[in-house]
Amino acid sequence: MLLILLFFYCVPRGVVKITPAHDMNDYQAGLRHNLEIIEVFDENFKMGNLVPEYNGMDLLEARKEIVKKLDEIGALVRTEDYTHNVAKCERCKNTIEPKISEQWFVSMKDLAKRAADSVRNGETKFVPQRYEKQYFHWLDNIQDWCISRQLWWGHRIPAYYCDECGHINVSKTDPEKCEKCGSHKITQDQDTLDTWFSSALWPFSTLGWPNKESQDYKDFYPTQTLVTGFDIITFWISRMMTQGLEFTDEVPFKDVLVHGIVRDSQGRKMSKTLGNGIDPLDIIEKNGTDSLRFSLLSGTTMGNDIRFMPEKIEQASNFANKIWNAAKFITMNLADDEDIIKFSEKVRQNGKNKYNPKLLRIEDKWIINKLDKIVVEVTKNIENYDLGIALDKIYNFIWNEFCDWYIEMVKPRLYSENYDEKVAVCFVLDYIFGISLKLLHPFMPFVTSEIYDKLVYYNDKALMVSKWPTPYENFEFEKEEAIIEKLKKLIVEIRNIRTKMNVHPSKKSKLLIISNSLDSDIKEAEEFLLKLGFSNEIAIVKDESEIPQNAVSIVIDELKVYIPFEELVDIEEERKRLEGEKAKLEAEVQRGEKMLSNPGFVNKAPEAKVNEEKAKLENYKQMLTNVKERLQSLK
Repeated sequence: MLLILLFFYCVPRGVVKITPAHDMNDYQAGLRHNLEIIEVFDENFKMGNLVPEYNGMDLLEARKEIVKKLDEIGALVRTEDYTHNVAKCERCKNTIEPKISEQWFVSMKDLAKRAADSVRNGETKFVPQRYEKQYFHWLDNIQDWCISRQLWWGHRIPAYYCDECGHINVSKTDPEKCEKCGSHKITQDQDTLDTWFSSALWPFSTLGWPNKESQDYKDFYPTQTLVTGFDIITFWISRMMTQGLEFTDEVPFKDVLVHGIVRDSQGRKMSKTLGNGIDPLDIIEKNGTDSLRFSLLSGTTMGNDIRFMPEKIEQASNFANKIWNAAKFITMNLADDEDIIKFSEKVRQNGKNKYNPKLLRIEDKWIINKLDKIVVEVTKNIENYDLGIALDKIYNFIWNEFCDWYIEMVKPRLYSENYDEKVAVCFVLDYIFGISLKLLHPFMPFVTSEIYDKLVYYNDKALMVSKWPTPYENFEFEKEEAIIEKLKKLIVEIRNIRTKMNVHPSKKSKLLIISNSLDSDIKEAEEFLLKLGFSNEIAIVKDESEIPQNAVSIVIDELKVYIPFEELVDIEEERKRLEGEKAKLEAEVQRGEKMLSNPGFVNKAPEAKVNEEKAKLENYKQMLTNVKERLQSLK
């Protein structure tokens, strides 16, 4: 009944009220709005009493007879065929006939101006901003809003007609008598409110309004973000804005996040006619809710349409299995809970976002630094509504950095007989995984909640109500991260070389490393280098004089690694490989020298870009020198 307030802006429109013949006795002609009620045709397309000779005739037949009559009386100029747009019913495909009737309207001019100005002055913003044009075009060219509908269900129009004097009584509650003549013969309007009229009240009516002192209203109104599709900007968003401003004197939300619509894999809109619709319940039954959510967000950009692709569902299912298996591995190998908690207090004793570096190994520092960066980036992405980018970053971190690299790096320590080392690894695994689940939770809430409850460090409260990770931009372990990234490249190169040379993983090799600046770091990383590099020994040497002639070389920046493959590889094949590497490096050096010798590039390009190209050129030259030296040693 609260809807009655808006009717101070309502006025009846139309000159005639069209009603079925059998309803004529329900009204007193001439008393409803002082208008003559004339039947043009009824709801069965039978002609009414406007022209007596056609009364009761079928509408389509009457048209032909009227044309004949016009011709008979000389009023017909000519007849001709022409093509035009004819509205058809979506269901039965029959022609839709226009019908004049009396409806309720809301005067929108003043309401629309206030709603448009609220966006123009920044009280509410659209994301992406380009959708403001659609919003402004609608409100700046607004017409009065027809709010009455002839439907079975909905909020009924709170208008009551006096059968005696025809007066319209508008009331919050059912009136007992006409306020004008006192008659008790009153009938409520049979129409219902437009669905968008009712839903426009949603932001505040659900929070206790009109009681603005209710706790929900105080806590949550105005709301922060509305997420909706671009196709209902005019129908819903504009009307929530007008109603919210009118009744609460505040905008109902601060941000409007506009997303696209889900299309099929060919980019077509899903419809019953095309038969390309997807039942989400079928997908959920087969792959789970989280997989469906993931597939609809991964790789998306704000405001653009989404293509439903089955391969994304499979990717999401694989990811859910990945994190489930990671959780199983972690929980099965955890040390005693109390020991992990005690260690966490020691390692975090320098403050909430500070760590005790003495208690962490180089790979621990690397993954912690990576995590801190991901927290910052994902937080910013979510705040900027770049949800697809945020999800892809979390996905890459969990799958690649945490599961594929860090877990494999720490297995030797986890399985060692040194219990203190095991506790340290368990803390980092538990800690990193827990924060990763928090970042992933908005996108895959069910599997993350199930796993989170089984962790040690985060078992104080449910994931949904836990605190969001604190963004921390003073990264402590930048140096360690850079070193581990180089070692990762080294491991990848070792694996690539062994694959090209068809070396079986069971055959181990010795690694000879020249790197005076990284000697201590390599020693600290020796355990996982041996495991992931398929090696049985790591030796740090001073220069090339200690390298055997038949060794294969790998150069990663200042790091030089040699692998004696005398019994495992064909030396001639290695020479061919180095010749190919030499050709690639010579091409890169030539490209860099040509670019830096071009005055147009050096003078016009940003200084940072020029310096970047210079650094690349020097690096390629050094790598080329190393390759040439290695080729010379093989001769």
